[in-house]
Amino acid sequence: MRKNFTEKTFIYPMPVLMLAAYDEEGKPQCMNAAWGGVCGRKQICLCVTPTHKTVDALRKRGAFTVSIGDVDHEVQCDYAGVVSGNKEPDKFAKAGFTPLKSENVDAPIIAELKMALECRVASYDEDSHVLIGEVVNISVDESALDEDGSIDIYKLDPLIYESPNRKYYRIGECVGKAYSDGHTME
Repeated sequence: MRKNFTEKTFIYPMPVLMLAAYDEEGKPQCMNAAWGGVCGRKQICLCVTPTHKTVDALRKRGAFTVSIGDVDHEVQCDYAGVVSGNKEPDKFAKAGFTPLKSENVDAPIIAELKMALECRVASYDEDSHVLIGEVVNISVDESALDEDGSIDIYKLDPLIYESPNRKYYRIGECVGKAYSDGHTME
């Protein structure tokens, strides 16, 4: 027996995606984007309404970053999602975030979050609210790398959003090896 949830967009797991951009005055803006993911080899797709101050800023600047929220900053990430930049003029700082200037795009990186995708705006559709970003670089703080220089998911400790119940979680244990375990069935 299965239960139907109609046309909902429950994707598991959903990382907490933190968008950041500079506004017209060069002030950093940020928001928590609940809907997003990979949509091409070098592209990400996010569904964000144009009424967000961060969306207005990234459209005008043509660039943005997407940082991966982490467990240590759950409260700050949630704050950036529940408070509007249109009402709180210093939301970025009030969230406890420090802007780092991206070396690759005209947008801030959230210093406290260990991983950021640096993007150019490829397109934005007013009707569907779909933002496509061209990823030009991914920067990762060394504290989230293993001894071989690869990203260590446990050190990154990404914050996971569970939409139906509006809760946050962390990654659990490794249960297999991708592109490998399936070969045991050959």
